[in-house]
Amino acid sequence: YSSKDLHGAEYIDSYVFNQIEQIRFNSTVGKYVGYTELGLKNAETWNKGSELAQELGELERVCKPNADIYYSAVLDKTGEQG
Repeated sequence: YSSKDLHGAEYIDSYVFNQIEQIRFNSTVGKYVGYTELGLKNAETWNKGSELAQELGELERVCKPNADIYYSAVLDKTGEQG
């Protein structure tokens, strides 16, 4: 996100092995997407199971409530020295 109103906030959860992204959940897409053979199989399984429901709630449960803390700690201090 790029503003305090959190419009356009996005939660991304990537699974990487040996520097290759296998699978990714993106809250904007709303599902898991696989990028390798194993990732495709896992995405299909996880999109049908309880994993998807849990990930769908992470943006509201974790990201948005903590965004003010991160915003004030980092973005409000842009340009300050010391």
